[in-house]
Amino acid sequence: MIKNVIFDIGRVLIDFDFEGFVRGLFGAEKGEQVTQAMWKNPDWRELDRGVLSDEEVLTRFIDKAPELEHEIRYTFAKIGDCAQLRDGAVALIDRLKAEGYGVYYLSNYFEYIMHTAPWALDFVPHTDGGVFSCREKVTKPDRKIYDILCGRYGLVPEDCVFIDDTLANVTAAENFGMKGINYVSQGFGRLYGQIKELSE
Repeated sequence: MIKNVIFDIGRVLIDFDFEGFVRGLFGAEKGEQVTQAMWKNPDWRELDRGVLSDEEVLTRFIDKAPELEHEIRYTFAKIGDCAQLRDGAVALIDRLKAEGYGVYYLSNYFEYIMHTAPWALDFVPHTDGGVFSCREKVTKPDRKIYDILCGRYGLVPEDCVFIDDTLANVTAAENFGMKGINYVSQGFGRLYGQIKELSE
């Protein structure tokens, strides 16, 4: 029986369209180059892991495309504008809470965007708690981060459903013992229905 709902944040509870954001800043061609140097760079995970400084990670991005140093630094400085809380996110959380579910978050998230886009996290006080990767120095899909969440809040994996836009993270949660939902913009109405189906 599902007693707890665990949400990823980016591209689930909040909009974070990095590619569209940089296209708007620099146009299609240069925007794709910046996306390759930053968002699609494996070193992006180091932002979320929170072990290296922001400047160290930026240096890695710039090393990939030194001719784009200005654009990379400008994008990072403005990245808070990319994160917006989705309409209906808080209402969904409140509805689940009112029905007796525990509601938590588990996200690969970095400190800089917490400070530059605080509005995107307005849902947090409505939850029962959660885990940010940058605070734990470990990212999904590492099994350890699921264990940290469950251990901190006394959650039984089999009583939980985990919702994430990245299939690898959902699979890792399922391997940990949770139910999983791969969220691909199906809308909160349908997502609520999926949660209820798993609860039956």
